[in-house]
Amino acid sequence: ILFFCVVDLAQVDPMYQYSLEWYIKIFLNGIANAETSDDLTERIININNYFTFSLYVNVCRSVFEKDKLLFSFLLCVRILMHENAIDPDEWRFLIAGGGLPDEQLENGGEGWLSDRSWTELQSLNLLGPFKGIADTFKDYNDGFRAYFDSTEPHRAPLPGPWQDKLSLFQKLLILKCVRPDKFTNAMQDFIAKNVGEQFIEPQPTDLSLVYKDSSPVTPLIFVLSVGTDPAADLYAFAEEMKFSKKLTAISLGQGQGPRAEAMMRSAMERGRWVFFQNCHLAPSWMSSLEQLIENIDADKVHRDFRLWLTSMPTPKFPVSILQNGSKMTVEPPRGVKANLLRNFQQYNDEFLSSCTGRDAEFKGLLFSLMMFNAVTCERRKFGSLGFNIAYDFTAGDYAICVSQLNMFLLEYAPQVPLKVLHYTAGDINYGGRVTDDWDRRCINTILHGFYNREVLSEDHLFSESGTYHQLPHDALYKDYVRYIKSLPLNDSPELFGLHENANMTYAQNETFAILDKFLLMQAKTGSAGGRSQEEVMEDTAKQILSRVPQPFNIADVMERHPVLYEESMNTVLQQEIILYNTLIKLIHSSLNDLLKALKGLVVMSDALETMSLAVFNNCVPTMWANKAYPSLKPLASWVADLLQRLDFVKNWNVNGIPNVFWISGFFFPQAFITGALQNYARKTSISIDTISFNYTVIPVTEEIKEKPETGCYISGLFLEGARWSNENHALTESRPKELFTDMPVIRLIPIPDRVAPTTGMYICPVYKTLTRAGTLSTTGHSTNFVMPLELPSDKPQEHWIKRAVALICALDY
Repeated sequence: ILFFCVVDLAQVDPMYQYSLEWYIKIFLNGIANAETSDDLTERIININNYFTFSLYVNVCRSVFEKDKLLFSFLLCVRILMHENAIDPDEWRFLIAGGGLPDEQLENGGEGWLSDRSWTELQSLNLLGPFKGIADTFKDYNDGFRAYFDSTEPHRAPLPGPWQDKLSLFQKLLILKCVRPDKFTNAMQDFIAKNVGEQFIEPQPTDLSLVYKDSSPVTPLIFVLSVGTDPAADLYAFAEEMKFSKKLTAISLGQGQGPRAEAMMRSAMERGRWVFFQNCHLAPSWMSSLEQLIENIDADKVHRDFRLWLTSMPTPKFPVSILQNGSKMTVEPPRGVKANLLRNFQQYNDEFLSSCTGRDAEFKGLLFSLMMFNAVTCERRKFGSLGFNIAYDFTAGDYAICVSQLNMFLLEYAPQVPLKVLHYTAGDINYGGRVTDDWDRRCINTILHGFYNREVLSEDHLFSESGTYHQLPHDALYKDYVRYIKSLPLNDSPELFGLHENANMTYAQNETFAILDKFLLMQAKTGSAGGRSQEEVMEDTAKQILSRVPQPFNIADVMERHPVLYEESMNTVLQQEIILYNTLIKLIHSSLNDLLKALKGLVVMSDALETMSLAVFNNCVPTMWANKAYPSLKPLASWVADLLQRLDFVKNWNVNGIPNVFWISGFFFPQAFITGALQNYARKTSISIDTISFNYTVIPVTEEIKEKPETGCYISGLFLEGARWSNENHALTESRPKELFTDMPVIRLIPIPDRVAPTTGMYICPVYKTLTRAGTLSTTGHSTNFVMPLELPSDKPQEHWIKRAVALICALDY
């Protein structure tokens, strides 16, 4: 059981490779070191307990922090599944979600429970032990509301009969539906109760222990993450082991292979240590390194010889080296506090007074720059709320900004050249890595909050609460270090300019990332409870086939909506229907082929096998996704969404151009936007290049009975990071735990030579999906980006930019 837990980790990261030989060695070690007993049953329990924990410690040393909880939960679940304590159908629901019920019930927690949670509860209702949970939800509404509002819902009792009726694992399923942000906390409690507290406690990496387990024929591998360098730790360890003069290092890259080989052969004879850095930069030489290691003769090599390697995770790294070597992961400390401490500890009082005559400005701006660096690096953890693309800002970006700060303060004395400093940091050093226009707007807005005259004031606050603030001009190195050490360990979203809900988004993303990884490791599962994998696939395929209609008759569409100079929307409809027809044909043909393959009538090709596993795991098959619109929904929700889109297009075809366009229903919404502009341009004989939209949000009380004379109405957008206030007719702060809200209907009014307002508006980007990131297209924008919208606001635009407020066409459920 445990060996396959370890082997499956390779699906998560290519560097997580372990051999059977390595596993047996730990097992034999467990037999030798476990507590002895004359009672055979007790002895077996002792060996099992010792070996399981020993395996956990050894694996934890070589996996990244984010995957340690995943591994301990996997160990725990596999052990319980072997004891038949966990139903496979329930496990599948946890990691893949469930199917959609035939009849959608009205939300039992209207006003506080999200549509996502309610949909999941209805799917859960289909599983035996949970029958009736959706139907009786209203009866226990107050109890579920208290559970939802609890600060620790994973430890709160469930209302009604559910508290006593369900097992600990089954309660996890309800938590995943109602409060997914607390699921990782519940995982820790579940592990502690079933296999012990020690499986959730951090296991520090000790170089001396790793070295003790190594030999001249087993390389020691540092698996790196961005912004880390274990060289200093290794040199310090070499000094401790009296090997500092016997350690030679080389950074691999083009042309360094022969030098590294000669260095290694020499070290093997003379009993030295060799340190090959950045193996991922020399993928072509890796096969040679593999042969060199395989050819080491244990009888002839010097017993003091050791080979140390560093590499970023890469599939090009030889599996045999990873399986037989001793691996350690190297990660930078997480959080603003750790980031500040790491950067400040490289300075001293001499450095702080190195900007002669400008000490006060230098210290003030240096600390402010350090805060900016910490905020920018740590903002990535919030996913698309941080930046659309997760940029790898390095220690080098920060270091060059520090030296430029020192240089420009001396050069421009007595002025403070904020414009120059802002440009070098925001557009070159940090900004040079930023490829998305909206991310560039965000990073420059953040930088403006840290590079300005106000930060030089001794009482300047970096956060509204005052937790993060500037220090007095006469502060010494020890004062800064003392202050940084007094900062809270967990970062508050207010420092990043984000709403408190951002923590919930972060926790939810963490939960779904872990569950997605379980799904990767689940790929080859043989059965799902009482039904075999083939039966589940066949039932799902037949259900989808019965629901997805046949393709549209394109000749009929062209007859009803011919291509006309004065009506561009006809062309848009034709293009949309052609794209939808391609997708529908593919769904029907591939599902029919799959059903034939399951019966043995045709060969199960690689493509069909990949598709069948996706169908089993409630994921959209890649072959469909390649021909479809961008979507993050699981398969059951994706099919329901596709049917809604087809209804929208069908109604347009049968009943003519709709009064309100459902913008989320378009395959390519940019074509629709261009069509709306083109209609106006052709009607008024004005060049389309001079026309842009004015935006009006329609009050929710107003009923739309007809199309506007110019422009169009759009609906179907969701607001993330803020909500729309119908009372104030402006953007306002989100309510607690409310991550997305529906945006009212918006009218797009084409106006020639329009001058955009400079105040009272927030220019809000519209994206197709929640990831916000896409590939950079020829327009200079991401393929996920649709258009910018101007929304009225009584707060400055910078406030919403830091909040990462955006409109989304389709959510992920």
